[in-house]
Amino acid sequence: MASRQCYHCNEWIEEGAPHDCWTTTEAALTADLSEDLREAWERLRGTAVEFGDQRIYASGKAIMFSRTSCYFFVRPKRDFLEVCVLLGRTVKAPQVRRAEPASKTKIAHIIPIRHRDQVEAPITDWLQEAYDVSDALSVRASRAEPTSTPRPSTTTPEKRVERRSKKTATKTAKSSAMRTGKKGAKQATKRTAKRAARPARGSRR
Repeated sequence: MASRQCYHCNEWIEEGAPHDCWTTTEAALTADLSEDLREAWERLRGTAVEFGDQRIYASGKAIMFSRTSCYFFVRPKRDFLEVCVLLGRTVKAPQVRRAEPASKTKIAHIIPIRHRDQVEAPITDWLQEAYDVSDALSVRASRAEPTSTPRPSTTTPEKRVERRSKKTATKTAKSSAMRTGKKGAKQATKRTAKRAARPARGSRR
């Protein structure tokens, strides 16, 4: 299927697919933030700007921070900022709500931020690391992909993370259902064995 590259955000869009990044703005996504969240957002954005050259743009419900590719993004919520940092390794820390694969080389780390005081080490260190390794991870990913039929990606990092989260939740639900089913089957087998072990009526004298 034919695709085109958006002049605003540089994403590749399938022909006929809806795309309205030019109507989504950073100001619109942060307009309803509380005072605490706005201060946290301004500190977060200012920290990222100091890293060096990059593009900051709104896409869907997120604000993306990108070099050659996105290295982190922010989804403004009513009660917190959902920060997704894309690293080349898995970080286990109290600040990280969850970590999951975002691509072949990047791990998405979801971090909720509710106050500007949270925008400090180690979170700022992870942001700096994500910025530093972003291009190298993108190159490594492109080398790992088959070269026979190269095709630009039409899925944003935000959508990939969301899709993988849904798959993980579905697998967990199925696993739980299977465990419940196996437990019920075992109990039914035990009941059948007990009935078989009881002497038949009329056999007792």
